[in-house]
Amino acid sequence: MELLIKSANVVDWCGSYFGDVYINDGIISEVGKNLNKDCKTIDAKGLTLMPSFVDLHVHFRDPGFTYKEDIESGSKAAVRGGFTMVNLMANTNPVCSSMDVVNYVKEKASKVGLVDVHQVLSITRNFDGKEISHLEDIDNSIKIISEDGKDVMDGNAMLEAMKLSKQKDLIVMCHCEEHSLSKYDMRIAENIMTLRNLEFAKITGCKIHIAHVSTIEAMRYIIRYKNEGVKVTCEVAPHHLFLNDSVKYRVNPPIRKEEDVLFLIEAIKKGYVDVIATDHAPHTEEDKENGAPGISGIETAFSLCYTKLVKENGLSLSKLSEIMSKNPSEILDVKKGTIEIGYDGDLVLVDLNKKYEINVDEFKSKGKNTPLNGQHVYGKVVKTIKGGKEVYSSSKYNI
Repeated sequence: MELLIKSANVVDWCGSYFGDVYINDGIISEVGKNLNKDCKTIDAKGLTLMPSFVDLHVHFRDPGFTYKEDIESGSKAAVRGGFTMVNLMANTNPVCSSMDVVNYVKEKASKVGLVDVHQVLSITRNFDGKEISHLEDIDNSIKIISEDGKDVMDGNAMLEAMKLSKQKDLIVMCHCEEHSLSKYDMRIAENIMTLRNLEFAKITGCKIHIAHVSTIEAMRYIIRYKNEGVKVTCEVAPHHLFLNDSVKYRVNPPIRKEEDVLFLIEAIKKGYVDVIATDHAPHTEEDKENGAPGISGIETAFSLCYTKLVKENGLSLSKLSEIMSKNPSEILDVKKGTIEIGYDGDLVLVDLNKKYEINVDEFKSKGKNTPLNGQHVYGKVVKTIKGGKEVYSSSKYNI
């Protein structure tokens, strides 16, 4: 399959230029100006071409909770948001504690054929908080383990899991929350557990990734341990950047104060935040009414981040590409996230000048749960391309 994209404003982590990109057999084969090929061609004049986005923190709810989302609906939502790879959490039913569940997810995603997936395995068996023997049985396709929204309360179990992860070269992805403190103060709960997990990583030498950092204190701890040489990466979610606690909407960790938002933005500018990840957590209306935390965010992520970070706070578009495409690709060890010969032909065309209104009725996700319905943002995803094939195209653009 061949595809030529012409006359685009090409932007990735290392810079920008106006030109053409040619994809052959799924791989970027030529970049430059005035390229001509006898193949399908997209005239991208007036649009920006970027590497497609990679989401390190996603819930597709399959198996077990497909009334909230399934792999097909989640994949359609992902490509509508400009994503062609997702890292799926283990809080399914059954819990993803075995290669059987991993293989089910991978096979189903392959049949849908819209996005590449990496399936996370649980740190403890079935989230029991203790048993880690199942980690001995995984194959080398597993790169990340996580207890997702539960964290591991038993310090010894977490230490042993980190030691094993060091041996197997796994990344331990941490949802930092000390459950015994959650009802007292969710801020303290996040901060205390962030510090514990960082110290454990320092002791064991394993690689850790801190999910959805939301407080000044937690980010300061991460900066300190990064500067000490601990192998830590971290992510911030779009809703923790775009919203502050004047918006009453339940996510976990909670939406924070404006001073937290500003500190996170400065940490992004200074290079301490490695990744933007959505924590896409689709729920039914009934689930939300019953108090389920989470936001359906994969379809709005780029627009929120472009509006908040680039237009309002002066971040370069190249830096946004770095933390939405290049860095998560490197963490997952895939050849995506860069517009360069030899890399996967996974790209996204966006209209940076397009201001539009978020409308949940247009979501491809089953989850319509967001406080952002009706919000005006900039940066419309026009086309998503995976391996040189269009997997999403906005009907509002005739190209």
